[in-house]
Amino acid sequence: MDQFYVLYNVNTQELNGILNTYSAPSDTRTPNEQKIGDYYAACSNTALIETKGLAPIQPLLDEIDKVTKRGLPYLTGELQRLGVNAFFGFGEQQDFKDSTKQVANADQGGLGLPERDYYTRTGDKDKQIRDQYVEHLTNILSFSGEPPQQALVDAKNILAFETRLAEASMTNTERRDPEAIYHPMTLTAFEASMPGVAFAPFLEAVHSPATLAGPLGPGSLIVANPKFFPAMVAAITAADIQTLRAYLRYQLITTFASDLPKRIDAENFHFYGTILYGEPEQRPRWKRCSQAVDNALGEALGQVYVHQYFAGDSKAKTLQMVTDIEAAMDRDLDTLDWMGPATKLRAKEKLHAVADKIGYPEHWRDYTTLTVAPDDALGNVERATAFENDRELNKIGKPVDKLEWGMSPPTVNAYYNPSMNDINFPAGILQPAFYDPKADVAVNYGHIGAVIGHELTHGFDDEGKKFDAAGNMTDWWTAEDTRKFEAKTGCLVNEYGSFTAVGEGKDAVKINGKLTLGENTADNGGLLLAYLAYIARAKTDGLDTTRKIDGYTGPQRFYIAFAQNWCENSRPEAVRQQVLTDEHSPDHFRANGAIVNQPGFAGAFNCKKGAPMAPAENCRVW
Repeated sequence: MDQFYVLYNVNTQELNGILNTYSAPSDTRTPNEQKIGDYYAACSNTALIETKGLAPIQPLLDEIDKVTKRGLPYLTGELQRLGVNAFFGFGEQQDFKDSTKQVANADQGGLGLPERDYYTRTGDKDKQIRDQYVEHLTNILSFSGEPPQQALVDAKNILAFETRLAEASMTNTERRDPEAIYHPMTLTAFEASMPGVAFAPFLEAVHSPATLAGPLGPGSLIVANPKFFPAMVAAITAADIQTLRAYLRYQLITTFASDLPKRIDAENFHFYGTILYGEPEQRPRWKRCSQAVDNALGEALGQVYVHQYFAGDSKAKTLQMVTDIEAAMDRDLDTLDWMGPATKLRAKEKLHAVADKIGYPEHWRDYTTLTVAPDDALGNVERATAFENDRELNKIGKPVDKLEWGMSPPTVNAYYNPSMNDINFPAGILQPAFYDPKADVAVNYGHIGAVIGHELTHGFDDEGKKFDAAGNMTDWWTAEDTRKFEAKTGCLVNEYGSFTAVGEGKDAVKINGKLTLGENTADNGGLLLAYLAYIARAKTDGLDTTRKIDGYTGPQRFYIAFAQNWCENSRPEAVRQQVLTDEHSPDHFRANGAIVNQPGFAGAFNCKKGAPMAPAENCRVW
């Protein structure tokens, strides 16, 4: 639990108020109000969900029970269209090397555990989790109608099958390099890498354009991990059909567990919530259903949310902070002694091209063709997922919509998109405490300003630096400047890699400095930029930074506000899971890890050089 979670709870309560208003049948509801209200009503009707049992997915279960290996491509497409994580991933993306194009991409996938290393690590804790996973698989398969002994056999075989997929998968750290997941191939060559597999039935079932558009022209796509697909086919060939059917049955049920009978929902949470994250109990149904509506109809719900909770001059004031922080980076680039003039020129070109998206999209998504019923919770999820799948795949071969958002307006988060070269701050995060129109400048720049700086810095971290002002993956750095940059970021890798996040002795788990490098770079650079922008804004507005409020000067309030962003209470299981899978460091390391590298902190709190929070040697990239 941290500041993000606290605000998420507030926003969820606000969304729930909206949804309760529109969940009652009424002839006065607009089409979007009907959809969000009926989606919430159906999700909340657990008695009806219990009564229906497995009936809503029985047709798909029947298909799975009859499928042959020859029929797997078509069935896999059907399941993926509904969000089922079957065998591999398929979708669309902007072409890394031509950001004006939207192309097809195929990727590794199909795992039930969080990522590949859960299958390959040899520690006692990892072996225990794999045993618990087999137990979970057994329970779910039993609930689907399998005899217990058969369910146990199938569960063990599923783990063995997924282990083969995992062994062919890239690590999360490897996948951070955009060049490592960019492999243009013709569809002919892609199919040739999977002997005996016809890809056309899959494309038809998943509702992809029949002729794919990719970097090599019509009939091509991007393959993120070319080694995965031959290994996947080999694993499928080696497995018996009973194992593959059980695997698909499990993937289907776990995808829709929250809208299936309670014993399935509870078992799914027990493994993915309690065992992996240490959560003692599920969130209340009203919270889960409010989030489900946001996931499915984010811009329909977001339109109402923005109208009610993002009024006044919040957007204008946030834009002012964004402009201030971008100006601070422009000035900061001039001071860097390690970057040469040619690279600085290109860096400024990219900085000046960054698009700022604040609050909500200029054009709202059209949900006219999506059917939502007040008495069909699981069907609503299927139709909403298929709607979004079709919308995404329909982009293949079409011009890029630069105005599109990747988050819904109520989301408590923000992001940088390297292919778009834009920074995005939904209305959901522009609320107290991150942004408070009643707070003083120092506090707002410490809270949301640090977030803004963080996202801006992502454009220049070890991933972002590989994309130019137009969002194209190209090397615009001199070789000497890249060498110096890597030395600077290497300092952060070592710093964060020395932190023990959870456990001790042989059970100690340290932060992966390479996996978290991008986020750590953004935390450090973003905090510095926000501070520089705050000092400049205070000077422009004639504010006395030495004036104390609640006993603290302006710089002190700034750093306290930043630290409050990362005030947390986390369970050991959740921290372990985060360190092993997430590109973000645990919250308290995000605070202290960045603070010790800030040139303004020691002066603000009169720390002597060499003190724990003002070390003699520290790291700085930006």
